[in-house]
Amino acid sequence: MYVKICGLSTPETIATGLANGANWIGFVFFPKSPRHVSYGKAKDLVGPIRGKASIVALTVNATDEELKAIDDAINPDIWQLHGSETPERVAQIRQDYARPVMKALPIRDEADLAPIASYEAVCDMLLFDAKPPADMKTDLPGGNGISFDWRLIQNLKLKKPVILSGGLNPDNVAKAIALTKPQGVDVSSGIETAPGIKDRDKIIQFIRAAKKTASSM
Repeated sequence: MYVKICGLSTPETIATGLANGANWIGFVFFPKSPRHVSYGKAKDLVGPIRGKASIVALTVNATDEELKAIDDAINPDIWQLHGSETPERVAQIRQDYARPVMKALPIRDEADLAPIASYEAVCDMLLFDAKPPADMKTDLPGGNGISFDWRLIQNLKLKKPVILSGGLNPDNVAKAIALTKPQGVDVSSGIETAPGIKDRDKIIQFIRAAKKTASSM
């Protein structure tokens, strides 16, 4: 079970994640997000992570120039594309940087499963996140603290690893893993005291709950 702690922005929360077995540490490069970090700040934070966990760069419809700036700053191990990137754009980024790409797909109902095949063909991992309700006003494609009906992906037969995201927290991650049996889980708002403010105790509780559940299956 791979556990991704996303949207980190302080040495203390990064150290907590690493000390408790986080596999992936994610940095958000999206100015509209309360979890956004500048290139310079991210560069200052990545040192302790390298070699202990994979560094994930989350972007939303990033330009070539923005991707290069991120790459120059932190040399990420994995790209997480969380916007409306087309399969062609995913394939291009994967080819240009020769490293794994995780594509996030928003899920609300069964119709949202239709694009899976075209993205599975060009990415290394699929991340399923909750699509905001139609009446919810938000500029964020993720990190909204809402879940989708996990039963929608319960019986999918996919060749690429599945990462579950969207509204996960220390209290529900065990149920989510038991139901969907993903290869990884991703958390951000579910371990916060306020948008962008991570809680170190919640980070510990989340990782322990996820790993314990996976080891018992």
